[in-house]
Amino acid sequence: MTPSDYLNWVSKNTITSWWHDSADPLELAFGIKHGAIGVTTNPVICYRSLNANAELWRVEIEKVLRGTENNESQAEALMKIVLNYIAAIMKEQYDISDGESGYVCAQVNPGRAGNRDIMLEMARHFHSWKPNIAVKLPVTAAGLDVLEECAAEGITITATVSFTVPQVLQIAERYRKGLERAKKNSVKPGKCFAVIMIGRLDDYIRDVALDSRAEINESDIVQAGLAITKRAYEIYKREKYEAKLLVAALRGPYHMSELVGADLIMSIAPKYQKLLLAEGMLREERIDFKISEKVISRLSNIPEFVKSYEPDGMKPEDFITFGASQRTLTQFYEIGWNELQGFRL
Repeated sequence: MTPSDYLNWVSKNTITSWWHDSADPLELAFGIKHGAIGVTTNPVICYRSLNANAELWRVEIEKVLRGTENNESQAEALMKIVLNYIAAIMKEQYDISDGESGYVCAQVNPGRAGNRDIMLEMARHFHSWKPNIAVKLPVTAAGLDVLEECAAEGITITATVSFTVPQVLQIAERYRKGLERAKKNSVKPGKCFAVIMIGRLDDYIRDVALDSRAEINESDIVQAGLAITKRAYEIYKREKYEAKLLVAALRGPYHMSELVGADLIMSIAPKYQKLLLAEGMLREERIDFKISEKVISRLSNIPEFVKSYEPDGMKPEDFITFGASQRTLTQFYEIGWNELQGFRL
């Protein structure tokens, strides 16, 4: 078996699937070649692609820069250029799978993470662009309310800015309520992808551990996100939730290899796609390999890990103030959405 077969091996021989995490056209072609069945984007990714490929979309960009009414409208319209391009590429996968895959994510303004009315308006707008758009909502109390409403209206959702067991359980429960409403009103339901930003959780726990001088090793910290994902996956299976876990923000091939065999989606950036094509990747299903109780015990000395790991560790109103949420929303806004608002050729 050649090194380049690993990602395709995962896709073809296990129930684990994967999405491409980039909006660059050349990188997307590479991802599709190796088995990607969807595309993750965010405002940062869209801005970088637009900036790097401005000549490809110059005519459309110029129309946007001349015609939008305000900065927020400009950001939306510029994202639409990139996302419609990708959605058209993924439409074949969407059609072949009868709408099971082939989605591309479109994220609402991260600066509006507490505003229900504006996020719902954006969700409906983005949904109208292409049938295979998955609207990205933050997992805040407001975002969860919008998620349920979107589910009731048949809008496919990717629930993002999500790192913890309590967050993905709330996603599943609110999606289930929305599905019930959709079925009652004879609305064709959209899908729901429940994100765990596995590496961003590790990054956050590492900083908290350093700041608090916790006696914990790096070998434990890099298992924090895995522990949360495996616990969430067990609960999803037990409760037979309709939402599907989507693991994003990998920090190494181990985040992929340790979850193979799970009925979930991995979102993989080009950097890690290339690492996963290297020699020596372990070809076995490891989702049922548990994280050591000793590791869990040591991690549990950090209160922020306990909040993340325990199903009742946080309430929905706590999600927006969780440290990893604030860091991620700020990044998505400041070096993504804000850059789109001020974009010039």
